[in-house]
Amino acid sequence: MSITRTAPVRTVAPVTGPRKRRVTRGRLGLHAFLMVVSLAFLAPLLLAVYASLRPYEETAKYGYFSLPRHLSFDYYAKAFNDSGMGKYFVNSLIIAVPGVLLTLFLASFVAFCVTRLKIRGGLVLLMVFTAGNLLPQQVIVTPLYVLFTKIDLPYWMSDSMTMYDSYWAVLAVQVAFQVGFCVFVLANFMRTIPDEIVEAARVDGAGVWTQYWNITLPLCRPALAALATLQFTWMYNDFLWALVFISDGEKLPITSALNNLRGQFFTDYNLLAAGSVIVALPTVLVFLLLQRHFIAGLTLGASKG
Repeated sequence: MSITRTAPVRTVAPVTGPRKRRVTRGRLGLHAFLMVVSLAFLAPLLLAVYASLRPYEETAKYGYFSLPRHLSFDYYAKAFNDSGMGKYFVNSLIIAVPGVLLTLFLASFVAFCVTRLKIRGGLVLLMVFTAGNLLPQQVIVTPLYVLFTKIDLPYWMSDSMTMYDSYWAVLAVQVAFQVGFCVFVLANFMRTIPDEIVEAARVDGAGVWTQYWNITLPLCRPALAALATLQFTWMYNDFLWALVFISDGEKLPITSALNNLRGQFFTDYNLLAAGSVIVALPTVLVFLLLQRHFIAGLTLGASKG
């Protein structure tokens, strides 16, 4: 008599799609709160765009919050031409682009030395860089002004033969004040990189520069992109240091172009709004280009553990 054995029947669980999150009152309240906050931050920009599309006579008669009777882009062309924004755009890029690149390079190298090379006094050095951000910038305006008027430069670097009234003065101050913040952010980011990666490269014969440039920096791309977006916005929008250290009106940054749209006895605020929107476009463009990396840098570590 033969006994046949039957294999146990395996039950396969039905494949189901992703679970839908339950909509609760707390979640609805959170989304409503975030929408209100977003609209509050966007309201000035939206109002500026709306005003820039309307004639000043219309808003003066009906108010800025009235329904439009006529919309056009005439103010944008007028604002760009009347203020001479072309040359001011170039001036801002001359300061902002090298400033961002130099700041990120110096800050990333210092952060690498503090976190990876284990140099003596690295923690104290990091604290010094971080404490530099606590110093109010306005306190050292006068000492820097006197200092830059006494530092000589060759003619091909500065028309005034000194650091004063040159791009170098504004660039030096921007880099000096922004390096500390970037060192603090990048040092904390580099600590999240496993030590085994750098140790393996060191065993394979990689030098310090290779460990920094070819291994560490590519892994810091999200943090660098987030910092690049912030630094470009801050340096591009800054007006204080250019106003203090540059006397030649042809060298002033784009923020000074808006002052050219103000009349002596009358100011067309719709025209000024159009100029403000034009000035803000480069920072918006930079954010859109680096949006994915910027968000990745901000949310890094949010899901750890």
